[in-house]
Amino acid sequence: MKLTFILGVILGWLFYPCLGQNIEYNVSFEKVVHHIADIEVVFKDIGKEPLVTRMSRSSPGRYALHEFAKNVYDVSASDQNGNDLNIQKKDPYQWEVINHKGYVKIHYKLFANRGDGTYSQIDETHGHLNSPATFMYAPDFKARPHQITFNLPPNLDWRVATQLKHIGDGVYRAPDLDYLMDSPIELSNYQLKEFVLKHDRKKYKIQFVLHGEAEAEDFNDYFEKVQKIVREEVRVFGDLPDFDFKRYTFLACYAPNVNGDGMEHRNSTILTESQDLNSKPLNHIATAAHEFFHSWNVERIRPKSLDPFDFEEANMSDALWFAEGFTNYYTNLILCRTGLISEENYLKRVEIELNAVWNAPGINHRSPIEMSYQAPFVDAARSVDPVNRENTFVSYYTYGSVLGLALDLALRNMNNDLTLDGYMQLIWQKYGIPTQAYELSDLRTTLAQYASADFADFFFESFIYNAQQPNYQKGFENVGISYEIQNSTTPFFGAMVSTIGEKFTLVSNPLEGTSSYQAGLSYGDVILEIGGEKMGSETSFDAFIRSHYLPGQATNLVIERHGKTKLVHLEFKPYPQIILKLLPHAPAKSQFLRRKWLDSKISK
Repeated sequence: MKLTFILGVILGWLFYPCLGQNIEYNVSFEKVVHHIADIEVVFKDIGKEPLVTRMSRSSPGRYALHEFAKNVYDVSASDQNGNDLNIQKKDPYQWEVINHKGYVKIHYKLFANRGDGTYSQIDETHGHLNSPATFMYAPDFKARPHQITFNLPPNLDWRVATQLKHIGDGVYRAPDLDYLMDSPIELSNYQLKEFVLKHDRKKYKIQFVLHGEAEAEDFNDYFEKVQKIVREEVRVFGDLPDFDFKRYTFLACYAPNVNGDGMEHRNSTILTESQDLNSKPLNHIATAAHEFFHSWNVERIRPKSLDPFDFEEANMSDALWFAEGFTNYYTNLILCRTGLISEENYLKRVEIELNAVWNAPGINHRSPIEMSYQAPFVDAARSVDPVNRENTFVSYYTYGSVLGLALDLALRNMNNDLTLDGYMQLIWQKYGIPTQAYELSDLRTTLAQYASADFADFFFESFIYNAQQPNYQKGFENVGISYEIQNSTTPFFGAMVSTIGEKFTLVSNPLEGTSSYQAGLSYGDVILEIGGEKMGSETSFDAFIRSHYLPGQATNLVIERHGKTKLVHLEFKPYPQIILKLLPHAPAKSQFLRRKWLDSKISK
């Protein structure tokens, strides 16, 4: 999720001198092979009070703490004559400069070697900079314009790609700190393609920056898919966001040295995958579809719980089931509408999500709102103590996706030409165009306005504030798709088992209600025997279970726990699975409604 862009920012582009002197950064790359950048930041006309500077602890679009200060070192400060100034360390992520005379230059080194949407990476292939992970800042002067000069390595043919405003040779500017922190930067010898997107008298340049190996034919084919995605998503909302500087930029790094990720920003997105375009994986385009949809849902249709974004604390929201989950629902739907995946493929993806949510024990413990609250602990967060997420958490991406599906099908079943597209358009008109942050009650009120008060009350009380399962069967039948729940014909153990030291060992907590859970098994248990047969590394655990047992059958296990052996009785249970199938002989009306749902909204 990203930062609110207020009208005052626009004025700032025209009148920024009145806000005070620029905060000026100078970035050099003399040791790229060691993943190091040298950064200077100059603060002018700052009075005589102590200057407090800090590194961000979080990053827009991420909700956990990441403590970027850990990669900053050799921090020093000087005055305008080059004389050293005293720096006091206030806490792990903050520095204070005292006894200055209104001018402070801070120099520091940054180690950066993770290429994704959260961190920065510097190596011989690129400078991949996420601003919160890169730039030290002063909270007291965050309203001032922030200007960056890049001194690019002369032997690497790097160029700059970013949503920041280009001022001159190697110089880029943000109107304030929030905009800087929301602006990723790619420095590399990239390839560039672009097209002009027009809609309702609006015209913007859509750019695709590609760092990574790619054959010309593969890049051309991929860029055509990106254009299809962009145009189809415009049809969902019936309008284009007002992109700053009349452009939007995909910043893609498809290279073996990066980590898979996608991160939305106001006028750009970061896309990273370790596989290049020559491998033609579908998840590249799926991520691009997801992140561009965020241009509306999250960047401008913004939850009040994330407005403004806090760089000093973890960020918690009650609306991620909508902001991320509904975006996730549209990701696969858009792939289907553009013809990039078949209807059968689309239904298989929906099937996987439905089973992942409604077979998860976590829905017995938390509502979609409470799952959203977990983001600071699960969104690329790090911890060393064991957790029980197998039984207590369902991703708000997936949970929200199947709720978006349920709402879309329910609206289409009301016979009033209602759709989730129409609801999203009304949300956009009320909260996106004016960039007015919403609360959950606003989403409910808008649904009541779009459909009916009774329908909105039922949907929110049943499925958002509580964790009931929607009736999908009726909605699917309405569009000519069968919805069935079938028990698996193979036994379901309910815990992950891996070979560790030639012994079968449980490497996950057993899922509540499954065979392993009810047998009293636990993480770390070693399975020595099943039904009197000794287990060894030459045997596949899953294959052994499938070949020897059926659901409903029982057996005894000999396990080792804490150095002692124990006899355990286990009954294999079936695994209920949701199965979706197209009905080829569905009534003509149902087939027509399916076309309205899954077909492209772009006039042929």
